[in-house]
Formats: sequence, structure tokens, C-alpha cells
Amino acid sequence: QVQLVESGGGLVQAGGSLRLSCAASGRTFSAYVMGWFRQAPGKEREFVSAIRWDVGTGSYADSVKGRFTISRDKAKNTMSLQMNSLKPEDTAVYYCAVRPAINANYNYWGQGTRVTVSS
Repeated sequence: QVQLVESGGGLVQAGGSLRLSCAASGRTFSAYVMGWFRQAPGKEREFVSAIRWDVGTGSYADSVKGRFTISRDKAKNTMSLQMNSLKPEDTAVYYCAVRPAINANYNYWGQGTRVTVSS
């Protein structure tokens, strides 16, 4: 079983920055991909960014490309999302998730951390 705990959310003005972190734990934690998703009020959950756990390559939704940077620390089993130039439309609850294998879905989810960007 994998446990994921997000942190780093908060209230920030438009144009500001936040750094989200996701700590993974479990007896035999491993991942193929770890990702960030978000859900804004009244909207469906959407993909934000993901990172290949082994090689560290990241992918991004078009809406955040150039503003957000994903990273991971394999030694600490943590993943981070540096969010710059935040916009009010980035307001959402952000979730981290683990896709344990290439043929698996995102099976493990954190409880989320709220990000609010004021205009």
C-alpha cells in the first residue's frame, strides 16, 4: 500500500509562486510515473503534470507549460511542483497520484492540497 501526502498549498496573489510537495511512503514504494492533477470548483479533475520516476522526464498540460516545473527526489520518495506566474484559473485542489507500472492506471491518490490564487 502506498500513502501520499501533499503539502504546500495556500493563498497567493496572481503572479506569485507556490511549491507543492508530495511525500510517498509504503513498505515497497515504487512508481512508473507520479503525477499532479487538480480539480477546480464545479469542474472535473484534470491532468497538470507528470514525471517518469526512473529518468525524471516531465510532461505538462498546455495550460501550465512554461510556468510549472515538476521534479522528484528518488532518495526521499518525494515529488514537487514549482508553480510560478500563478493565475486565478489555477485555483483548485491539487492531488498527487502514483501510476505504479506502465500498464497500470493512477492507483494511489493523496488527499489534496488547496491552492487559491487571488486576482
